[in-house]
Amino acid sequence: MAAAEAQSSAIDFELWVTEKSDALLRFAYVLTGDKTLAEDAVQDALTTACARWGRVSRAEDPEAYVKRMVVNAHISWWRRFRRREAPVEEPTRTAAAAPDGAGSRAEAEAVWALCATLPDKQRTAVVLRFYEDLSYAEIADLLHCAEATARSHVHRALAVLKNTLSKEGAEDA
Repeated sequence: MAAAEAQSSAIDFELWVTEKSDALLRFAYVLTGDKTLAEDAVQDALTTACARWGRVSRAEDPEAYVKRMVVNAHISWWRRFRRREAPVEEPTRTAAAAPDGAGSRAEAEAVWALCATLPDKQRTAVVLRFYEDLSYAEIADLLHCAEATARSHVHRALAVLKNTLSKEGAEDA
């Protein structure tokens, strides 16, 4: 009986992952700003979720539960590796004007490049607020901080982005 139940649980998990993996990867990419880090965070979260699938599947919203695991996996990465690595700037890419949507893609890349300049916690707070449409209380819960701190992260990030955009606008004029 237990073997059949475990088999059913494994099949349920596989079906859930098949259905949700693309959304989880998109979420993790927006959160981390790096495809490889996103894949690693999702893999860590899904490994943990698989081991605890009985509890995860009974949660009110399993997807939100696993997204929190993705955020926690990324925060753990910050703690382990942030001090050891010295990231270098990505080479600038020039976007050729083309009628195939390259202009809008270049604009999206420019927005992401601006977001990538934010400190990790500010970028995470902005992603959770505007991409995931979470409340400040939910953001605070995910980042393990006070709600006022979550608001501060978002406010400061938006101020930096606004300042950067106004400087770039002045330089272009």
